[in-house]
Amino acid sequence: MARVDNPRKTVFSCSECGASAAKWQGQCPGCGVWNTLVETVAEPTGGSQKRFAALAGTSSIQTLCEIEARDEDRLPTGIAEFDRALGGGLVSGAVVLIGGDPGIGKSTLLLQALSAMCMVREVLYVSGEESGQQIAMRARRLSLETRRLRFLAEINLEKILTILQSARPQVAVIDSIQTLWSEQLNSAPGSVAQVRECAAQLTRLAKQTGITVILVGHVTKEGALAGPRVLEHIVDTVLYFEGDTHSSFRLIRAVKNRYGAVNEIGVFAMTDKGLKGVSNPSAIFLSQHGSDVAGSCVLVTQEGTRPLLVEIQALVDQAHGNPRRLTVGLDAQRLAMLLAVLHRHAGIVCFDQDVFVNAVGGVKIVEPAADLAVLLAIVSSLKNRSLPAKLIVFGEVGLAGEVRPAPRGQERLKEAAKLGFTRAIIPEANQPRQAIAGIEVIPVRRVEEAVEALRGLE
Repeated sequence: MARVDNPRKTVFSCSECGASAAKWQGQCPGCGVWNTLVETVAEPTGGSQKRFAALAGTSSIQTLCEIEARDEDRLPTGIAEFDRALGGGLVSGAVVLIGGDPGIGKSTLLLQALSAMCMVREVLYVSGEESGQQIAMRARRLSLETRRLRFLAEINLEKILTILQSARPQVAVIDSIQTLWSEQLNSAPGSVAQVRECAAQLTRLAKQTGITVILVGHVTKEGALAGPRVLEHIVDTVLYFEGDTHSSFRLIRAVKNRYGAVNEIGVFAMTDKGLKGVSNPSAIFLSQHGSDVAGSCVLVTQEGTRPLLVEIQALVDQAHGNPRRLTVGLDAQRLAMLLAVLHRHAGIVCFDQDVFVNAVGGVKIVEPAADLAVLLAIVSSLKNRSLPAKLIVFGEVGLAGEVRPAPRGQERLKEAAKLGFTRAIIPEANQPRQAIAGIEVIPVRRVEEAVEALRGLE
């Protein structure tokens, strides 16, 4: 009996860099990351050559000066906060990847956006997870306009590409990229090879036809987008849904955007009629206390182009055993550094205290301009003395005890003054040249000066 060679063989591909290995091993040979190799099925060499044969001869060499540089027209989604996160709206031919925890509102937001856009442009919703009946029930529950909203339930990539080329919608939503599979590959939907291939083919179609493609991506239990890391490199914009599913507020943060600012955020409230934009997001991050309380300090943080006022709360209590340092919404490692700076340069000891710090409202703050507000909240809790009312603080703290300037300091001060705050402790380098009406600025150069400024305001 003649032996038949099976062209398929198992290989292991890295979900981070895409490198392959003949057998499983703990560390990726390409990027060195541990536990990222995933079993996939290698394809015959001839099949891959046929797949990419169509790409030959489609490009020509040009000098850069021959290419016309022009501003891309924006396609408004009809949802102002979504447009803000996108950098002003969608761009023709762009590929947007949006990820978030299950049930946080990704499909709901995109259905609302397509419902708003379908009256003025051609749109298509491609679902690989839900049936048309499920989508229709959601649209009815949200009271959305769907007479011109076209829907397709399909997971085969080749069929989806054919339909997109013939229908030529201006905006197409693929929900989700992990459900698609290509006939050119033998691996299962959601595998590294399938996700990478499907995303690459959809991106190539978007660039050739000008169709704006929005991909919905699953996330891992750590909160990162599932699939190969190359997926985030392929697309033009990466958006993350943030927020607690038990809270009514949601944030969309742009972590990559070739057409706008990164770290731009859109703030939404989940209602019985879907996601609604919040026009004054600072209000949801500021607690309304009946009286002044110790351990509370208001920070003006900058998220993209938008200044936000966020309440930083600190609780310092006597430790019973090993002292704990816990943060919610802030960097725990940075908190340990700030406590050391506070001890060394201001003489305030916390080594025998438990220190808990929280950013109210579920917002995640990554910029170092929150340092000074965190320190003053800790001092307030430790001394059990409330900070003066209507006081805002921002500034980065260095290891030498210096208070470094924060970007866009004047915009932060204007936002605080607009919301009724009357005093500000800020880095000396951020002191405005012209006084801002309604707010008194107290510039400081070092941590000990900031602590002394608090005593002078009591």
